[in-house]
Amino acid sequence: MRIAVPTNGTRGKDEAVAEHFGRCRTFTILDESGEVVEVIENTSQHMGGTGLPPELLKKHKVDVLLCPNLGPNAIRMCEQFGIRVFMACGSKAEDLFKEWKDKKAKAATLADGCEDHKH
Repeated sequence: MRIAVPTNGTRGKDEAVAEHFGRCRTFTILDESGEVVEVIENTSQHMGGTGLPPELLKKHKVDVLLCPNLGPNAIRMCEQFGIRVFMACGSKAEDLFKEWKDKKAKAATLADGCEDHKH
C-alpha cells in the first residue's frame, strides 16, 4: 500500500504538510508501516507542469491520500482513480500518517471539500 501526503519539501516523515493540496511542492509517499517509499516533486499543471495532482498520484500507484483539506473536484478525481482520501490533521507528514493508522482520520466525502474550491 502506498500512502501520499502533500508536503512542502523533501524531509520525508518530518516534512511540513502543505496547506494547499494542488500547490504542494512535493508528495511524500509512505508504506503501510509509515516508512518513506519516495518523495516526488509535484509536476502537475498547478506547478507549471502537466496533468492534475490526482493523475500524478495515480501514476505513482498511490492507494491512499492523507490531506488536511482539498477541493471536491480533487476528491472526486481521486475516487475515480481508486485513491481513498482521508482528512487528517497535523503539522508533519508523520502526524497525518499516525492519525490515519490510529483510525482517527475521516474518510473524505464531496461535502468535505474546502469552501475555497467549491464552484
